[in-house]
Parts: sequence; C-alpha cells; structure tokens
Amino acid sequence: MPAGLVVRLGVMVSILAIAGASAPKLPIPPAKVDAPRAVAHGKETAVFAGGCFWGTQAVFERVKGVIKTTVGYAGGSAATATYDQVTTETTGHAESAEVVYDPSQITYGQLLRVFFSVAHDPTELNRQGPDVGTSYRSAIFFTNDEQKRIATAYIAQLDAAGVFPQRIVTEVTPLKGFYRAEDYHQDYALKNPTSSYIQICDLPKISALKRQFPELFVDYKGK
Repeated sequence: MPAGLVVRLGVMVSILAIAGASAPKLPIPPAKVDAPRAVAHGKETAVFAGGCFWGTQAVFERVKGVIKTTVGYAGGSAATATYDQVTTETTGHAESAEVVYDPSQITYGQLLRVFFSVAHDPTELNRQGPDVGTSYRSAIFFTNDEQKRIATAYIAQLDAAGVFPQRIVTEVTPLKGFYRAEDYHQDYALKNPTSSYIQICDLPKISALKRQFPELFVDYKGK
C-alpha cells in the first residue's frame, strides 16, 4: 500500500504480471507437522505479515474457523506504530494481520497453508507486488513454541518439495507486540471494493481462496 494511498495502475499491472511467474505449483500440500484439532471450542491467535495488510485481512476473515481479524503493526515498538511512521520504512514494523481462530474448527497448519497459497508471495523479499519496503515483508510472528515449530517445519517442507520456483524468504520471529492500525484500515477491502488497488491486488486473492479452498471459504459481510 503506497504512502498516501496512491496507486499507479500501469506500474501495478506490470509488476503483478511478473509476480505471477512466482505462483506456486498447485495444489499447495498441507503441513505434515501440525497441531491436532482441538476437541472443544476455544480461541487462539496467529499473526501474519504478507504485504499490504488490507489483502491479508481480506483473505483470513473469509476462512472458516476464524473468529476475528485485526490489521496492525508488528516487529517494532508501540511508540512508532502509526501508519505515517511505518511507511517511512524506519520503524521495524511490518503491516500485519492478527487472526483469532477456533482451534476446534481450523488448525494452525491450515492457516499457514492459506497464508502461503493465496495470501501473498513468500518468495518476494521486503516487498509484495507494487509495495516495496520492509514493512511489506513476509513474516510469521509466532506466539508460542508450537507455532514456531509448525511454521519452521512447513517452510522447510515447501522448499524441499520445490513448491515455489524460488526459496521462501518468510521470517519466523517471536511476536513482541501487536499494535492495532487506524480505524480506516480495518476491513478496508470490504468497505472499498471499487478501489483500483483492491480490485487488482486483493480481490484476486479472495477468488483464489474460494477456488482453492472451497471447504474453508465463508462469505464475509463484516461485523
């Protein structure tokens, strides 16, 4: 998401066409290492960064078993967790999505499968499509050792299988803090479906989720 929310469509189209060459070989295999499905309803939290957080949220809020999503900033300090500061690319933050899910409905490994399959391109270093900078990096902010173990094993599995034409550059790092983004960023894709950025960058992700994971897709209408 460029500073000032300005998008140059010609540049976007050409960059996204190049990014298409990095599309994974389908289908993305499920994680061999995963947490067992819980026997009772509950709440657990996962935090993912994969470029502009509008698109990351737009994907995960449409996944069955996800209770709530929030966009925000992770990787830096609370003092610098504002959009104007983060877009300077000096704060250490990544635009991220906090995903609260029911582990009796979906596992962490399944969330990772969605993350790597349709939410972003994990082979792009410090960028996603037209958005360039460390705030758009690919990262998994784990909240416990089990999440770290599953995420690390899955990345190794996908790389070993050659699922992507380049190696995955996703960081796996502990979550030190998640800071909610400004209100206008929340559910941005849902509220701005005619935005050129949303139509080019994010609606295709939603379509890919529905196509690749019909058993997980829910038609999100907002809270």
